[in-house]
Amino acid sequence: MKSERPLLSTRRVKFYTRSFSLELYEQARQLFESAGYPCVRLTDQTADGYFFTMLDDTDCDVAINVDEDAYIADLDAVLDLAEYVLQHGYANAGCPDCSPGCPRGGNPIVTNPFFNIFDLQQIRSMWKGRREGEREVRRFRYDDVKKELREKFEYDESLIVRPHFDSIYDEPYYNFFFWLAYHFRTLYLPNAKHRDGLSTVLYSVDGRCLCKHSWMSRFYHQRSDQTTRINALIDEVCESRGMKRLTFSPTQILHFRLDHLLRFAIRVPQRIANWPRKWKKWYEQYKRKTNIVFL
Repeated sequence: MKSERPLLSTRRVKFYTRSFSLELYEQARQLFESAGYPCVRLTDQTADGYFFTMLDDTDCDVAINVDEDAYIADLDAVLDLAEYVLQHGYANAGCPDCSPGCPRGGNPIVTNPFFNIFDLQQIRSMWKGRREGEREVRRFRYDDVKKELREKFEYDESLIVRPHFDSIYDEPYYNFFFWLAYHFRTLYLPNAKHRDGLSTVLYSVDGRCLCKHSWMSRFYHQRSDQTTRINALIDEVCESRGMKRLTFSPTQILHFRLDHLLRFAIRVPQRIANWPRKWKKWYEQYKRKTNIVFL
């Protein structure tokens, strides 16, 4: 499989998943682990910090970032896309926010991180290490380069459902993708809404389906309607690949529940520590909306 992709075959590739649910991670991993590359479960990571973790992993040149609720429909299509990314000099490939398949608004310059292919080797040419790099990314001012980024935007704007090019504070990871799009090329992928009315179907440049992203994974085993819908999506993807959704023993289920409690116990202090940053974000949003200038 790797020999058919000459550039990818010379790179060290890893699959990364930011994960809160070990059960969903296991369901997602079975759909890409057969590629033969290391699979890394990233736990207790902030919404932007796990990108910095990938960049710090100098044993990896190409990162394939797959959410635990994004289910790979065609593994060959994913690896062929990684080869395409390398061939054409892109640093990132992903789904633009507020495109047809996304059930949310946002800034289309940002690729929603449920699926990405990152050329880490290229990105590291501008990366100054965890301490300095993180500081530079978080201080990056989108407003200063908005016009330039809009002109560089390589996507058919007629396909954007709710374009919000002024949106800058929707998610903690926004600044990372602004910084990335400013310094490197981003490949924006076509997508559509799934027939369940919520999930996103993501396509490669040649029209093959890459993955199906359920969203709402935080409600898995919390709301019966979302649990049923997510399980149905996993079943659909598995059946299309001649596979079956995993079933688990009582011991494994207990393990999943204990892991979930541990993740929750760690996440609560993280969120409290992030409150000052959120307050600053809300304050900046308020100033922008009201055009108030504080001397």
